[in-house]
Amino acid sequence: MRISTVLAVLAIMTKPAMAEQTVLLHAAGSLRAALTEVARDFETAGFGKVQAKFGASGLLKDEIAVGAKAEVFASANMEHPQALAQDKRSGPVVLFVRNRLCALARPGLEVTPATLLDRMLDPQVKLGTSTPKVDPSGDYAWEVFRKAEKISPGASATLEKKALQLTGGPASPPAPQSRSVYGELIAQGAADIFLTYCTNALAAQRENPAQQILQLPDALAVGADYGLTVLNGASMRGYQFALFILSAEGQRTLAKHGFAAPGLPQ
Repeated sequence: MRISTVLAVLAIMTKPAMAEQTVLLHAAGSLRAALTEVARDFETAGFGKVQAKFGASGLLKDEIAVGAKAEVFASANMEHPQALAQDKRSGPVVLFVRNRLCALARPGLEVTPATLLDRMLDPQVKLGTSTPKVDPSGDYAWEVFRKAEKISPGASATLEKKALQLTGGPASPPAPQSRSVYGELIAQGAADIFLTYCTNALAAQRENPAQQILQLPDALAVGADYGLTVLNGASMRGYQFALFILSAEGQRTLAKHGFAAPGLPQ
């Protein structure tokens, strides 16, 4: 059955009986702007409200694993929701959107995609990342480092040692609600180059137009598959919201925010 048909059926089934129910969403921080808009559209369509908690996907997964109330989990990787599914805490995991890693650089730093690795290795250049193992963005940065090893032997160890894990960890300062944490860290001088999602880099540059965005060269390029799952015990409204994310309308909103949306017609 087509997603649009299932969504329509669920709307008929649930709208009269569950109009006041609030969906509990746990989602990757990189999805904040996009899924906030999707949730607003969901509410405007009369399907109900969404209460969202955004953060590092690994930390959110751990919260859910020990009993945090959640109905829909949207992760910046496939592994964290798959771990919940394997523990029989959720249903199947769907790849619902894709992202890529980019480099966000401070204004005035002389760097191009071709010289990016040399600049990251430069002892004078502060390199920022998120925290691996708890935030997929950090894991993807470490994947970049492993690719760098094939280009320059010893690069992986050098980059891992110098990387400043500035976001995504349990002790990281909370991200500002109305500003890009990556743009703020670059502006404050905490990092000269920050490896983050391309969508995050675009948001940072909108707030700080002089900051530079660099696409990673092919030899260093890393993509990110995002997984969506519905937790056991979720309300029908929770399933409805998950389907709304997968619908053409939800996928168009995600694409508008810079994600690659596999649910849209090619």
